[in-house]
Amino acid sequence: MAQLKSYAMNFGPQHPAAHGVLRLVLELDGEVVVRADPHIGLLHRGTEKLLENRTFLQGLPYFDRLDYVSMMAYEHTYSVGLERLLQLNVSENDQYIRVVFLEITRILNHLMAVTTHALDVGALTPFLWAFEEREKLMEFYERVSGARMHAAYIRPGGVANPVDLVLINDVADFIQAFPVRLNEIEEMLTNNRIWRQRLVDVGVVSLDQALQAGFSGPMLRGSSWPWDLRVIHPTEKVYNSLEFMVPVGRRGDCFDRYLIRVEEMRQSCYLIAQALTKIRSQPTLSAESVHSKLQMESLIDHFKFYTQGYYLNKGDRVYTFTEAPKGEFGVYLEADGEKPYRVRLRAPGFIHLSALDMMAVDHQIADVVTIIGTQDIVFGEIDR
Repeated sequence: MAQLKSYAMNFGPQHPAAHGVLRLVLELDGEVVVRADPHIGLLHRGTEKLLENRTFLQGLPYFDRLDYVSMMAYEHTYSVGLERLLQLNVSENDQYIRVVFLEITRILNHLMAVTTHALDVGALTPFLWAFEEREKLMEFYERVSGARMHAAYIRPGGVANPVDLVLINDVADFIQAFPVRLNEIEEMLTNNRIWRQRLVDVGVVSLDQALQAGFSGPMLRGSSWPWDLRVIHPTEKVYNSLEFMVPVGRRGDCFDRYLIRVEEMRQSCYLIAQALTKIRSQPTLSAESVHSKLQMESLIDHFKFYTQGYYLNKGDRVYTFTEAPKGEFGVYLEADGEKPYRVRLRAPGFIHLSALDMMAVDHQIADVVTIIGTQDIVFGEIDR
């Protein structure tokens, strides 16, 4: 009698749907997944240890590079943690500016998540449309920070630069036009027969499974739990004065999570529109006017501050968590003078990827591509 046995197959890291540097060892029975074993670490840069050897301000740009699709969301979490350690108050105006750029960042993330997911499944057109919109949003990044991606714009105590009336009007024009582009993407995907066949009832996660796995963000809300830290535990208090809806799913499958991300982009537009009306714009300063205000003493203070940074007592510690686009991102900081003694990061993508085996078992190989796409994973935060 011939004995049947499962066999192993490497999925990635060379596979384009493995999102860069994931090596997934699949144990297969024919084309059905028996076990999925994620192997990570190919992008490991030792971010936490690097942060422990930098001053607090020097550590800020590392957070832009964790999730390089949601840059400002991650530097925001770190900045809020330092504000709590230093007991810094952020002005209401700066909080509204933060809300605008945090929601711009959410749209940037979800455009990438939805359309690369579609690309993995076989639809190219939404990806091209979305990158046209992302280009406009990255221009807003560049206009306030000088950088398209790694902005270092949200900083302890507020933001790096004020916004002017021209930028406010341009952002308002964008959010007025963007829902039409979003409708076009939905028209291409939502009722598309192939898209629905690939997503509906694939990667189903019950609420109990989602809670046990530690899911957050759209992955948790897709399993019918309306958990959003912007409502339950807002790091920017002005979120309490803004109206928006938290979309949730019913089946807990890949299709529900797709719909949630699309609706969250619409809700982000509502939030941005409300926040823009609250911002007090400031005129753009010319290089000459800035230079004329600098005195030798202030230059010395500036140099000392940016080379030495903050001083915190040994043992001061804080854990900060925010509603990043991918889920709950957390930063644990323990101080030791001018540098952190210990830094630990809670990356939502790491939690979600660890549940891949639970989500992929009894699915076919093609479904694994869909499940990886619905997790919206970026390996900067996973491998760290």
